[in-house]
Amino acid sequence: MRGTITLFVSLLLLQALLGQANHELAPLHICVFAGGLFVPYAALMMPLGQGMAASILGGMICDAAAPVAFGTHTLLFASAHGLLYHLRARFPRDDPTVQLWAALAANLAFYLFLSYLTVGRSPARGQAWPRLVADLAWSEIAVACVAPWFFALQARILQVAKAEPWRTA
Repeated sequence: MRGTITLFVSLLLLQALLGQANHELAPLHICVFAGGLFVPYAALMMPLGQGMAASILGGMICDAAAPVAFGTHTLLFASAHGLLYHLRARFPRDDPTVQLWAALAANLAFYLFLSYLTVGRSPARGQAWPRLVADLAWSEIAVACVAPWFFALQARILQVAKAEPWRTA
């Protein structure tokens, strides 16, 4: 339980930082999506129950601020968590490179799925895709830059809270 709450606090911090970054980037007509950072650490490093709870809570955080039906992010994050948890035995899960690639792949999948959902309701579907592709490129660059720091933060905050994954697994 301590691990779930600790990861939830780190996800709240991430959501606040993303909101602030998007606020600052708005005059440049850039929107950064970093949903791929909400799942990989919990899926790769935590026990199934604690990690899944943290991913679901992270999905609820994102649902609260997104223009999609409530539960969309939660379902996406839970699905991605289950997939990554199932695949984690095949990778050196504590390797930062594996964590980075998992975050980039999850971010790409989430972004494309959510874009497909939101563009489907747009009256000018064809005109939105160039902007979405540009935002996707910026989002992947942002995730690649922030992921190592954020995963190290999550590891450290778990260590400080005495909820390290290796003690609870």
